Amino acid sequence: MKKKFSTHWKSSKQPRKKRKYVANAPLHLRKKFVSINLSKELRKKTNKRNIPAKKGDKVKICVGKFKGKTGKILTVNLKTSKIIVEEIQVKKQDGSKVNFKLQPSNLQIIELAERKSNKKNKQKEEKKESSGNKNKEKGKENKK
Repeated sequence: MKKKFSTHWKSSKQPRKKRKYVANAPLHLRKKFVSINLSKELRKKTNKRNIPAKKGDKVKICVGKFKGKTGKILTVNLKTSKIIVEEIQVKKQDGSKVNFKLQPSNLQIIELAERKSNKKNKQKEEKKESSGNKNKEKGKENKK
């Protein structure tokens, strides 16, 4: 029996194959599909261009009828690759309001929610801090 999804597939010029790859991708790979680009300040700070969306991130809408509005991410739907932002709602025919689902490509992250940092990142930060403190102490000893 043929698998629906192949991890060995690289790329194709044919849009149907690209669509099939995205549609059949498992959830742990779909996380990358909901990546949002960062504001210029965050790019300098994190040294990254985009980051997967996370609940609590503050986002600015760049395209569409809600262009220019900002809000926090309420939910990230990996199955449909859509994001719901608070206070971005559409009025239905019967008068009720419904949250509007946005594509991640139309958003920009302004503020990051707190993320769990990896052990490796923590170790790197601790090494930097400890080496910085040692350099300061050596400088003081040399002055004495």
